Amino acid sequence: MKTIVISAVNLNVGGTLTILRDCLSYLSKRALQGDFRVVALVYTKELAYYPNIEYIETRWPKKHWLNRLWYEYVSMKKISKDIGSVYLWFSLHDTTPTVVAERRAVYCHNPFPFYKWKWRDVLLAPQFVVFALFSKFYYQKNIHQNNQVVIQQQWLKDAFHRLFNLSKDKLVVALPDIPKQDEFTRNEIEVDGEYRFVYAASPNSHKNFECLCQATALLEKEDVTGFKVFITISGTENKYARWLYKKWGKSTPSIRWIGFQSRETLFHYYGQSHCLVFPSKAETWGLPISEFSTLKKPMLLADMPYAHETAGGSNQVAFFKPDDPSALADQMRKLIQGDCSFLCSVSQQEYEDPVADSWAELFSILTQ
Repeated sequence: MKTIVISAVNLNVGGTLTILRDCLSYLSKRALQGDFRVVALVYTKELAYYPNIEYIETRWPKKHWLNRLWYEYVSMKKISKDIGSVYLWFSLHDTTPTVVAERRAVYCHNPFPFYKWKWRDVLLAPQFVVFALFSKFYYQKNIHQNNQVVIQQQWLKDAFHRLFNLSKDKLVVALPDIPKQDEFTRNEIEVDGEYRFVYAASPNSHKNFECLCQATALLEKEDVTGFKVFITISGTENKYARWLYKKWGKSTPSIRWIGFQSRETLFHYYGQSHCLVFPSKAETWGLPISEFSTLKKPMLLADMPYAHETAGGSNQVAFFKPDDPSALADQMRKLIQGDCSFLCSVSQQEYEDPVADSWAELFSILTQ
């Protein structure tokens, strides 16, 4: 029986946690076949517990980077030896740890080596700017020791090929699972009267909530009525969120600060909304775009490579420059007034092999 180790010690929120859960859910079933032993290194197993998997919990102080570096490049080597005869070590959190394994792979899901930060980011999220500045270097360490490097989009494959001089044969495009239509059926309701926009994202500065807030304020200033904007932050989560709420929380009543939502309640908001707005400046996929596109409703998206690729195959889309709230406001105004003529179809992305559109296909590639 071969041993697969899933290293995910730093994944505990958002889309990366969803990746961990989907991965372990698949391996939990795969382990029943008896050909693989599965070991998961996680911060706490309550985050993603599935049967037929052995868990090693690592409750180290995540906020201290020295602890993280020590764990990745010193402690994990000892853990890999203690586990014994590891066939595949699959790191789900960008870094390539120093381990002993027959095969190695890393899942890179941060686009920050390509993010153009601004001085506002320095003031509101300085740790994020440091992260963006050094992400190229922690990506690069040990990256050539992997048999495969997993990314989520073709533009990232091209970028990693150029930035790290990786062979494209090593770069695997793993397409995320897309929700089925029936996941929304019980939430879908007929909406009339006020026009509802929704933006689902975490309260991080690169998510660019201010563009949507500014666009909403512009519409109110022009006396545009009959609409609401739902955003999934409360305004209290961190310095960036508090800045947003201080600037627009009370002065812009059309914005509804609904805070973090579970998958079920978020899909409920999707069902009640007419349009998704997604102004994020940096993503490796942008899962809400895929989720919302299932409903075949309008989407207003940042004019960024990730958004064009994720929206491929959708029919009611418009793009706006993420630093131009007036352009976004103009698009929102048209939709509120019933004008959909500016929406267009987006061509489906073509992917270079190797590509996987399921966890079964991905692990077939990683273990062959």
